[in-house]
Order: sequence, then structure tokens, then C-alpha cells
Amino acid sequence: MNGGHMPGMNGTTMMPRRHKMMMMHMTFYWGTRAVILFTGWPGAQTAMYAIAIVLLFAICVLVEWLARCHHLLTKPGVATAISRALVHAVRMGLAYLAMLALMSFNVGVFLAVVTGHAVGFLVFASGAFGKPAYVGK
Repeated sequence: MNGGHMPGMNGTTMMPRRHKMMMMHMTFYWGTRAVILFTGWPGAQTAMYAIAIVLLFAICVLVEWLARCHHLLTKPGVATAISRALVHAVRMGLAYLAMLALMSFNVGVFLAVVTGHAVGFLVFASGAFGKPAYVGK
């Protein structure tokens, strides 16, 4: 019995796709042929992979900005509470989108997400470029 032909033995799983088989990695790997969030995206083109990485980086910076800016809505009232809830919902949706992208197990995606969060925190919350957007009470 040869275990080399069993799905999952080499860290990948075969996924059926319209009579074609595609590889779904179950361990970290480095490469531009990744499936990020949607089947067929970004595809086999390196430029599309780079766009996906930049987009994920920007999403994570935006998540950090949203984490700080919702504290700017301080007026009491229902309208402010609804606005804060909407900002929170958008922030959580983007954060979960980044988490789902990480499930591609691609090292480039991992680095883009972690770096995006780090840069966002540095710019908006660390105080390195002036007063942080929110200082706790």
C-alpha cells in the first residue's frame, strides 16, 4: 500500500471542480498560485496575486483604522449608537474576510495580513506619529 497517493498525505487535499481537480493546501506554502477567498481568484497570473496581496494589506490597515475611529463618534444618542454599530459591523466583516484569506495557508497572504495590521496599528494607535486616534479613559 502506497500512502503517497492518499489525499492529505502530502499536506494537500483534492477538491472536485467541474471535472478538474485542484489542490487545496493544508500546510503553509510559498507561491503565487493560490486560491484566496474565491475559486479561481487570483488565478495563475503573478500580477493578480500581487494585487490580491496589496488588497489584503489595505483591508488590514483599514481594520485598524476602523478600530480607532469608531471612538470618535462620542455624541450620545441613537444615531451615534447606530453609526458605531455599523462601523463595528464593517470592521468585523473585513477582519473575518482577512481571516478567511489566511485559510489559504499561503505565506504571502500571511505576511500581507500581519504586516497590514502592524502598519495600521503603528500609524493609527501607537502614537509614533503624534497622538493616537483614541486614548483610553
